[in-house]
Amino acid sequence: MRLLVTALLLLLPILGQAQERGLGLRFGDPFSISYKDVVKDYLTYEILMGSGSINTDAYYQKSFARRPPSSDARVISLTGTRGVALSFRMALHTDLTEAFELEEGYLLGYAGLGAQFRTTQVNYQYTTISDSIDFLKAIQLENRTNGDLGPEAFLGAEYYFDPVPFSVFVEAGVFTELIDRAHLKGQGGIGIRYLF
Repeated sequence: MRLLVTALLLLLPILGQAQERGLGLRFGDPFSISYKDVVKDYLTYEILMGSGSINTDAYYQKSFARRPPSSDARVISLTGTRGVALSFRMALHTDLTEAFELEEGYLLGYAGLGAQFRTTQVNYQYTTISDSIDFLKAIQLENRTNGDLGPEAFLGAEYYFDPVPFSVFVEAGVFTELIDRAHLKGQGGIGIRYLF
């Protein structure tokens, strides 16, 4: 993380002042580096690279039950570790500056769609029950990488400071996992971008 912040600070003096692109940090789910650029008028695209939150234990227990290492395997405990989260998104913006009677800077509302890929490392402790003998075998370990891929929808607002080349934003949305199994996940975040 220190390396990332240092790299961002070193790039700031090099970047121009066109203020059409933005590079910053998004705090929330997923926690990400955000790069945003204008395609045309009020249409933008954004690329997010970071780390997403893990799902519930029940979600991962169902995943284990769908593909057990043996037919009599039973989960004793599990732990999940955040993995990678990558998103590509497009958004339409509308100017809300006059609606909120702002005298400095400007405010844009936005809504959009995107595609997201997330991973989670899940460590299972499990045991098996023998059909012929009625006792638990030794605890065994299995590590799996859970991958989620699907569309996301979101809406938010972004305030652009004037003349300072920074913006702040807040947003909420939903991610729909389609690969592996159908699953909805609420997500959102706040963030800041340097405009260049």
